[in-house]
Amino acid sequence: MKTILCYGDSNTYGYIPRRGMRYPRDVRWPGRLQNLLGEEYTVIEEGCSGRTTVYDDPLEGWKNGLDYLKPCIHSHKPIDIVILALGSNDLKETFHATPAEIAKGAEMLVDVIQTFTMEKQEYVPKIILVSPTEIGEEIADSFFYGAFMENAIVRSKELPKYYKEVAERKGCIFFNAAEYVKPSEADSLHFTPEGHEIMAKELYRVICEMEKRE
Repeated sequence: MKTILCYGDSNTYGYIPRRGMRYPRDVRWPGRLQNLLGEEYTVIEEGCSGRTTVYDDPLEGWKNGLDYLKPCIHSHKPIDIVILALGSNDLKETFHATPAEIAKGAEMLVDVIQTFTMEKQEYVPKIILVSPTEIGEEIADSFFYGAFMENAIVRSKELPKYYKEVAERKGCIFFNAAEYVKPSEADSLHFTPEGHEIMAKELYRVICEMEKRE
């Protein structure tokens, strides 16, 4: 049996647009991915709303993805695949982060995954580095407007370029979520059930292709 760790933010957690509740597991993309992969895999959901790559939120500093990464890895090891899906929250106005800086934060997480797993489980898992979906064009009408401003739309469109460069440098598999999934019109940030379904199917395809190459 292989273990897949899904380390992400509110779209990994399954945040329901506008309502703020959580989709059931069979709707969330990690749960759907589990169903597609079957009993030979264990898919672990580690999604947290508001989680950043490496930034301390001034109000919710415990959502720094770097701080929790080592305990998370150590709790779930041995891990065979990590799906790293962070970066959207780094686009918040409070961080003033450029796309290159956000990708650098993701690269720091990749470095931790690679070095810490080698130390603790003596092999490095495959890493699927997910470049986030774009911020929706109607963000000004969203409940989250203020935290995310219009400039986040432009910066989100630039993330794939920098994430792909990180993936190539670090030997990760690059996955551009923006090619497949758009945020809901309800809040310009979070996936619809259809978005979760598409995300799961596309990641399933990536994992199957990856396993064939072994």
